[in-house]
Amino acid sequence: MSPCSFLQISSGIDMNKEYARFDRLAQQMQQEMALILQRDIKDPRLHTMITVSDVNVSKDLSHAKIYVTFLGLDADKVALNLQILNDASGFIRSLIAKRIQARIVPTVRFYFDKSLDEGIRMANLVETVRRSDEQKRKAAGQELDATPSSGDEEE
Repeated sequence: MSPCSFLQISSGIDMNKEYARFDRLAQQMQQEMALILQRDIKDPRLHTMITVSDVNVSKDLSHAKIYVTFLGLDADKVALNLQILNDASGFIRSLIAKRIQARIVPTVRFYFDKSLDEGIRMANLVETVRRSDEQKRKAAGQELDATPSSGDEEE
């Protein structure tokens, strides 16, 4: 028997179950938060295309970081929208409390998720490099391969 399994048996605590609790709460909060932002928040200053990309709940279930993206907004408007959401976090928390069955409802804080913008930026960079390489090949007189060769032509 490994020392780790002995600790779990002797302490009577299943560590996997404990981790699953805040993961389940985070998943449920993400679903409910998407619906709340779509249907229940009626602030006209708030951008209409808000996506909840992730929710991280602390292990003690007291805090939740909610990561959102705004489709097609510049940095100034993103900051303004985050401020609006964080100002309404108490109201949003009360809406979550009505929807989920939990004894403790975490305090919520909104953060901008930069991963979508970074992904788009990286895809544009790759496309720019690919086109540049294609132009250099044409200028050098090389043929463009429709499909990359795998190294073994015929067997």
